[in-house]
Formats: sequence, C-alpha cells, structure tokens
Amino acid sequence: MSNTGDPSDQEILARSDTQPPPGIRAGNLIWVLLALSVMTGAIVSRNDWFLNFVHVMAGVMWTGIDLFMGFVIGPIMRLIDANSRRAIVTRLMPRMIFIMPTLAIVTTTAGWYLAEWRGYFDLDYPDLGWVVASLVIVAVLTVQGLCILLPLNLRVYFEIRSETPDMDRVSRWMRYYVWVVASQGLMQISIIIIMARFVTGL
Repeated sequence: MSNTGDPSDQEILARSDTQPPPGIRAGNLIWVLLALSVMTGAIVSRNDWFLNFVHVMAGVMWTGIDLFMGFVIGPIMRLIDANSRRAIVTRLMPRMIFIMPTLAIVTTTAGWYLAEWRGYFDLDYPDLGWVVASLVIVAVLTVQGLCILLPLNLRVYFEIRSETPDMDRVSRWMRYYVWVVASQGLMQISIIIIMARFVTGL
C-alpha cells in the first residue's frame, strides 16, 4: 500500500504528548451558575411542575452519566494503553469536575423541596420508609460525589498535568473512581425504583 502521507498512530500519540493537557476552564462556571439559577427560580416561584422538571432532568443526566461512566467508559479504560488513557482522562476530568457536583446539587435540592411541598415528610410508616430510603441513598450519593469523586478527579487531573506523571498511580485511582461511579449507578437505579413508587402513589 502506498504512503498517503497520513500520520501513524504512534506519530499522533507522540505529537499529543508534546501538547500541554487542557486546563480547567473557569468559563464552565457560567453554565454551572445558570443551572443553579434555574433551580433557584423554580424554588422561589413555587411552581411544582417547573421544579419537578428541573429535578427529573438533572436526575436523569446524573444517573445516565454514572451508568455510562461505570459500565461503558470504565471497561474501555481498562483495555486501552497508557497514552490513550492519559489523553482521555486529561480531557474528561476537567469537565467532570463541573458536571457531576452541579447535577448532584440540583437533583438533591430540588427533590428535597418537592418532598416538602407534597407533604412526603408528614407521612406515617410504612409509607415514610420510602422517603427515608430515598434520603439515605441520596445522602450517600452526595457524600461520594463531593467527598470522594470530586477530590479524586482533582488528584488525577493534577497528577497527569505534572511533568512526570505516575500513570500506574493514575490507573489505580481511575479503577477506584470507576468502581465508585458504578456503585453510584446501582444506587441511582434504586432511586428510580423509589421514584416510580412515588409517582404511582404511596
């Protein structure tokens, strides 16, 4: 086959290694503030439909990303070489730092206000048990997201941006990250089951 002049895979990887990893863009705070503003507007307006829409949309995105990261991206990351893994992580983590905490805050806050407006906190047992179960799961998800995944995102990101990144360490962190995200995906499915119970009536 004749040489068409297209760069080989090795040349592409070598060229990418000479380029600095992308930085954390403060401009992403604009859409974070926009999402929080929409949620705040829904709460202040006391519009049940609007707040329910915000809650459901944020929850769907949060659940979808958790499942995709845990059961699609995770297995792929374990199979690719270190250079490819580094290229993916350096572009993925700066976005995840903004996306996941925002979705977690919007989903849980909107859900809390909806439960309060609809009188779920005033229910008697055993119906109240469904509410308690959802609060426990959401609390675990939020703690995992803000206290485990967010710091882990930052550690991976800054390690990769260092002059001599330890890719073995990054690989260990990413395996842990994927396992935590996968556990979040399973808990998200549990939340969906509980929400389906709320919709059909307690």
